[in-house]
Amino acid sequence: MSAEQERTASTDAYEGALLETVLASVPDAMIVIDAAGAILAFSRSAEVLFGHAASEVVGRNVSELMGDRDRAHHDRYMTNYIATGEKQIIGIGRVVEAKLADGSEIPVHLTIAETNVDGRRIFAGYIRDVTKEQAADHRLSRLQAELSSFSRLSAVGTMASAMAHELNQPLTAVANYLEAARDLLKDPDAETVAMVREALDAAAGQSIRAGQIVRKLRDYVSRGEFEKRPVDMNPVIQEAIAVSKIGVEGQIPRIAFQPDESIPKVLVDRLQIRQVVLNLIRNATDALADTDNPLIRVSAWVSKPGTLLVEVRDNGPGLSLDDERSPFEPFQSSKSDGMGLGLSICQTIVEAHDGEIWTESEPDTGAIFRFSLIAAE
Repeated sequence: MSAEQERTASTDAYEGALLETVLASVPDAMIVIDAAGAILAFSRSAEVLFGHAASEVVGRNVSELMGDRDRAHHDRYMTNYIATGEKQIIGIGRVVEAKLADGSEIPVHLTIAETNVDGRRIFAGYIRDVTKEQAADHRLSRLQAELSSFSRLSAVGTMASAMAHELNQPLTAVANYLEAARDLLKDPDAETVAMVREALDAAAGQSIRAGQIVRKLRDYVSRGEFEKRPVDMNPVIQEAIAVSKIGVEGQIPRIAFQPDESIPKVLVDRLQIRQVVLNLIRNATDALADTDNPLIRVSAWVSKPGTLLVEVRDNGPGLSLDDERSPFEPFQSSKSDGMGLGLSICQTIVEAHDGEIWTESEPDTGAIFRFSLIAAE
């Protein structure tokens, strides 16, 4: 063996021993994979966490250690990242489901680092069991969801009662005027036609009054009291994304959002603007119920000096509302169980912040909603 070969063998032995030391001592579970997802190394902590010996899993696809929901998307995530460079977990970290040797699934926090070895892409995943943390967060989220549901039901009940009381008078008047006009038309003459015209004018006036009551109630529900402060939209969007997944039945779409630290703060009421983003994401989630590989993209950028745009875009069927009516009009919904107030309230909140909200959607191309906010100087 030549001196060069001896040095190479010595270096390989040293690197191998160093890797064995790292795999045996790193506190969090560590899994090393290649670009195809094949497991190259499995740490001692990973053996303890997953209940698999390293010899059992090395060479197998890492998706076998994932929960059913994450396993279905893993290969697509990897392919998408290799092709576009768009990061979903790499360098960011998030909570996913891990599947143990006994078949049970537990929540873990996964962070992935990428490196390049001799032109070969290598990914190292660091996994930490967050079962206890998740249990506490789940209890808190459940209590918050129950409180929110109770408050919402209470508010809806109050609003329904107020609306029924306020609308009863003009709607009754409309019905009476129309019935009178119908009866007068049984034996029409010039004087009767004039009376019919007067009754119809009165009915139209009462219907306008009913519309004004609806708008007043909408403004009452959506505006309320708010205080504008300089707010960073990145955490507001991240909070809305996290809350949007609570209580969702069926498939949860992938939500892509890359925080941009360069965007300016905006002058808003944090809770109300978060509610706007949350409502747009929830609408997109509902629209994607029957879509394969559902995806929602949320982004924020400066469109012009002093103005920040926030966009929620999905790959669903798009809007199919009547072209003559705005989707932001109250009591107009594409959902069978929708009240048709969500987008109307979103519009009122955004306009109260001196912004605008609009859609650039077309059927079969997905829905796109954008709203503008004023940057805080």
